[in-house]
Amino acid sequence: MDPDQINAVKRMQGFIEAHLAEPVTLSALARAARYSPWHAARLFKEYTGRSPFDYIRQRRLSAAANRLSASPCKVVDVAFDFVFDSHEGFTRAFTRQFGMPPRRFQRHKPSVVLFMPDRMRSYYPPETKGSAPVKSPPEKTASQVVFVQIVQRPARKMILKRGKRATHYFDYCEEVGCDVYERLGRIKQAIHEPMGLWLPDRFRRPGTSVYAQGVEVPADCAGPVPGGYDILDLPPCTFMIFQGQPFKDDDFMEAISSLWDVMKTYQPELYGYEWADDDAPRFQLEPVGYRGYIEGRPVRRLGAAKSPAKPAAKRPRSRNA
Repeated sequence: MDPDQINAVKRMQGFIEAHLAEPVTLSALARAARYSPWHAARLFKEYTGRSPFDYIRQRRLSAAANRLSASPCKVVDVAFDFVFDSHEGFTRAFTRQFGMPPRRFQRHKPSVVLFMPDRMRSYYPPETKGSAPVKSPPEKTASQVVFVQIVQRPARKMILKRGKRATHYFDYCEEVGCDVYERLGRIKQAIHEPMGLWLPDRFRRPGTSVYAQGVEVPADCAGPVPGGYDILDLPPCTFMIFQGQPFKDDDFMEAISSLWDVMKTYQPELYGYEWADDDAPRFQLEPVGYRGYIEGRPVRRLGAAKSPAKPAAKRPRSRNA
């Protein structure tokens, strides 16, 4: 287990304990962890076995049970003290957790198992290849609505930071660190937000990773490239952009897996296209709950000529940003 990651999760656990009676956001937990929100939430779930907000809910319910058992307080007051929106919502959650409503619990004071974790699980996701999910997708209870659009991208450049063996985001952060996204976001010439990338062979250098992070800049960009970063020339290409439904921030892994399930069976031929994974890097944007998870995969018109192959870009001379 990584000591830095363990300490990050412990800081999040400490923050939660200090703020059980206050609203806790993923951004606040990320600041306590000193990681990005995406990586902080993923680390928390990997090490504790629970998403941050499931963990917080169970800790609040356990603290509420202690309060009800120790004093003759009103149930509605306990509900609001532990940040539940209503007496009814608190009662439903409490009953699911302990098998009886809070008023009955207060009267009889039964022995129950409270959620008071004192250690983290030693668990890492299994090896994955390409963009395969890191865990089995959840069972679907309803049809997923996914918005798909065709986007034409002109010639442009990509400033990116490579890894060595990473095939997905979590591997990449283990190898390279979690500050690359923020560094890319400070590049003034950027056309769009930073993105995670799966690089086809033509855009890789020997001994470098499939997965990387980068940001697009104009084709005529002549600005400085941060030390240790590369710059690629990307030809014009076409993407199918897939956008899932909005999701709760702590459910981002399920949102990604669900969209990947759709993309696996999607048939671009029905719309006159075919996958063109050699033409450009497949990309993912940071999972942000309010907009849904977004991923783009290159395509070309059926029967269109393939883009000519070219050697992978060489490492540029280091120029400080």
